[in-house]
Amino acid sequence: MKDIPNYALYGERARPAWQDMLHLEWINERSELHQREIKPHQHDSLLQMLYIRSGVGEVSLENSRMPFEAPCLILLPRRTVHAFTYSQDCDGPVITAAQRPLESMAGILSSELLAMIQRPRVFPLPWQANGEEPIWPLFRLIEEEADSPERGNVAAGHALLLALLMRIARLEAPAPARPISNPRHVAVLNRFRELVDAHFRHHWSLARYAETLGVTPTTLGRICRNELGESPTSVINERTIREAQRQLAYTEREIKQIAHELGFADSAYFSRYFRKHAGQKPSEFRMAFRRVGS
Repeated sequence: MKDIPNYALYGERARPAWQDMLHLEWINERSELHQREIKPHQHDSLLQMLYIRSGVGEVSLENSRMPFEAPCLILLPRRTVHAFTYSQDCDGPVITAAQRPLESMAGILSSELLAMIQRPRVFPLPWQANGEEPIWPLFRLIEEEADSPERGNVAAGHALLLALLMRIARLEAPAPARPISNPRHVAVLNRFRELVDAHFRHHWSLARYAETLGVTPTTLGRICRNELGESPTSVINERTIREAQRQLAYTEREIKQIAHELGFADSAYFSRYFRKHAGQKPSEFRMAFRRVGS
């Protein structure tokens, strides 16, 4: 594979990032067309949620592989590289929705919910999938809105999806209380992440990021440490390493090609950089990832 495909629904052309979407289908509807295997891909602007109600399988989430079994819920935020293999009896609903509206609503209502929908997860569920599980009515309502021609169906479906996500968040142990975030700081941090996504290959300096954001490097550092517990440089390094791992895991590109595409003029320096931040050489990471999947 030369590139990691970007789709709307699997196998379908991606939509513009600004376009709203709400869709629900069942795993069998699409996986049967692809022999129960969904190859590595991502959705640039869409969140997906799979409710595994029967069967087993394996999911690749970014740079790790893990088995799953029913009942569980799999959350795939936008730009998460993922792939699946399903057993013959694996089935359940798959919700696909525009992520930006969800993030906007969650950012106003609950910082906990916002954090949850930005991280890929597999949630084991503590009930049988028999039609009486507490989240099942919400799935049915979302399906009705996804299929409805009525005005406002996408907005209604997104509101129901937030309610569903909140029910799932309650299953986890409560996180330690954190001070309420400064809305301006959250806005700066979100914009910083967008700039990093756009320019990490260009190796922008911290000063250039800060200047573009209209803050000083010291202020940007304070915001990142207060909100994330890490420095701006760590955020940039993490994004660079994550992209390198994606390319190593899911493409056949040579390491020197990956280094060049990530803005490194010297592949030897890229290898040292990767080893410093990932704990192993690029070739070792690629070999280990593929050994797990074999």
